[in-house]
Amino acid sequence: MKTVTGLFDNYDDAADAVGELEATGVPHSNISIVANNSDDWYEANRSEAAEDAGSGAGIGAVIGGAGGLLTGLGVMAIPGVGPVVAAGWLAATAAGAVAGAVAGGAAGGIIGGLTESGVPERDAHVYAEGVRRGGTLVTAKVDDELVPNAEEILGQSRSVDLAERRRMYEADGWTGFDVNAGEYAPKDVDRDGGRAINRP
Repeated sequence: MKTVTGLFDNYDDAADAVGELEATGVPHSNISIVANNSDDWYEANRSEAAEDAGSGAGIGAVIGGAGGLLTGLGVMAIPGVGPVVAAGWLAATAAGAVAGAVAGGAAGGIIGGLTESGVPERDAHVYAEGVRRGGTLVTAKVDDELVPNAEEILGQSRSVDLAERRRMYEADGWTGFDVNAGEYAPKDVDRDGGRAINRP
């Protein structure tokens, strides 16, 4: 089993990738999505299940419900990232860290969850920062025979080129995800991918 991850500037592109992963046979229990919600774009779609996920209560029941991963989206807050819409195993890790009130734990939950599943720590920091700055992270634990399909889906033209994004962050003095850096204000978040860093 391998963890395959992709960062998207646009939530709809990430949601499409989740659907494609599910269609290729990756169980929704092995997929996770974490999307920045600092501008409350998801507010209109909140449900009681989302309220439960946001409080950390019952997130296990919310995540990966019948009908696919995206039917189990919940709203929660992650220190250093801010409000997110999330579902899946990585969301459960972050929710557990928040519920446990571990200092910096939610960031450790995202970064730790990724690194423990085989994502290089250097990349995990860029993924966490990407969500903080308005992006959507999709990650899947896939069986070896599904790895090529999953890598193609999450490496598609609508996903962020991670090396390019790292260079852009570092050019501004960024050295790694910092849980104490503060949340991005909605005006600073670029949900539509206007950064022109996406692949051609």
